[in-house]
Amino acid sequence: MEQAIQKRVPVGGGSWVTVDVHGDPGAPGLVVLPGVMSDAHAWRHVASALSTWPSVLVVNRRGRAPSGPLTDSYSLRTEVEDLGAVLDVFPGTSAVFGWSYGGLIALLAADERPLRRLIAYEPVMRPFGRHALPDLKAARENEDWDATVDIVNRKITGLDPARVEALRADREVWETLRRLSAPLYDETLAVNEPLPDVLARRADHVDLIIGGANRGTAPYGTAFDDVRRRVPAATVHELPGQGHLGSVRRIM
Repeated sequence: MEQAIQKRVPVGGGSWVTVDVHGDPGAPGLVVLPGVMSDAHAWRHVASALSTWPSVLVVNRRGRAPSGPLTDSYSLRTEVEDLGAVLDVFPGTSAVFGWSYGGLIALLAADERPLRRLIAYEPVMRPFGRHALPDLKAARENEDWDATVDIVNRKITGLDPARVEALRADREVWETLRRLSAPLYDETLAVNEPLPDVLARRADHVDLIIGGANRGTAPYGTAFDDVRRRVPAATVHELPGQGHLGSVRRIM
């Protein structure tokens, strides 16, 4: 597998984000924006396998190493400005792909700057995860990352208890989830901020993607429907049999 080039991009509040560049670093390509409980490292295999673009740039959003801290002023606006800073450093980007929370961020960014193509896989928005905010806040205050992972898997996504226990039994996987859960309270709070009635008004073309296993069901399918109503001109794609971690390569 190719070795990605990592670039550090300064952002607001004295923080920074890193961008893993796969392919030709001098050629504009696709920018990938992961969601919560994920980072650039988790997307490395997808990025290196995509051949539609000469380069694939995966943003490691703030709050996950080696990117900088969220900072006290963190909000949804922070994420939109961070993505804008990345796009300024990599002008001529052909497309932006956002997964989950990353999809919401990309859709908001396309309200403020022109984007040729925007692809969002199961973007989320309020009231996604709102009912779990008190529990997430308590877990963060106690730095109880085991509880945070439990909350997101059981109370928010509704994962089968046996599946959660299987994840816990894999020490390496569980430790990764614990590490990625640290910013979860702040990110869930940001997801639940008010939104404009129309999104992505400056994107030339928007593709919204839903996994067939989640169509019409909470929490991802219902959030997808809420987003879709705010992007009336979007082209909607359904991936039969896929869930929230669908086969990205099938649509790009």
